[in-house]
Amino acid sequence: MLFSEAIPGEPIEVAWNLTIAFCDSVGLRGTPRALAFFVGALACIIIPYLLGSINPAIIFSKLIYHDDIRQHGSGNAGTTNMLRTFGLKAAALTMICDFLKAILAVWLGRLIYGVDGGALAMFFVVFGHMFPIFYRFKGGKGVACAGMAALAIHPVIFLFLLFVFLVVAIGTRLVSLASIMCALVYPMLFYWFANDGLNVAMAFCTMAFVLFMHRENFKRIWAGKESKLDLSKFRIRKKKKDGEDSETPGQD
Repeated sequence: MLFSEAIPGEPIEVAWNLTIAFCDSVGLRGTPRALAFFVGALACIIIPYLLGSINPAIIFSKLIYHDDIRQHGSGNAGTTNMLRTFGLKAAALTMICDFLKAILAVWLGRLIYGVDGGALAMFFVVFGHMFPIFYRFKGGKGVACAGMAALAIHPVIFLFLLFVFLVVAIGTRLVSLASIMCALVYPMLFYWFANDGLNVAMAFCTMAFVLFMHRENFKRIWAGKESKLDLSKFRIRKKKKDGEDSETPGQD
């Protein structure tokens, strides 16, 4: 919102952000002020999208390993596929960079346009990660990026998401199922802890796109063919029909 929540009997206070500060400093009113607000909101869409479009998995796989992560495993340009293909260090580096771009995007959104700017940035940095303009709109599935965007909005939301992810991932060894469960609770957590209309709406949009990106995982989970994470060796294993495990390139 452009305004903080109203307290009965108290005046509504304007939430500070660069857009309002600029309008007030030059005395913009009426249509010019509305246009400035529109430009500010647009910046909170375009800048986070471009940040999200920077995919560290693709960059590091080409720069360090002279390879393309999208040609291996699941073909997904994300942390899990980096872990499976190039190892723990590559996955950790990818995750850290995904975290940083999500936090930076939300921070810039809030700086430019207040609470609404942070909400817009939260969704569009994830959207850019999924459909990066720099890589022909083929990116990752947005789970880690969405988690860190949530951290920038409200740390308690991130802690709940992390708890859900670890419980499901350790209990089932299915990273994809853990990601799906986090997506399902995402808007509910925003409703409980960051109960702002646009924040909740953007959280629902994020949930919808994360679930869409996991549509093939849904099919494999239902068929009992989804790859499992070997927690002791950081390998992916798939269960054979006879009940034995065998190594296989997994799916995120």
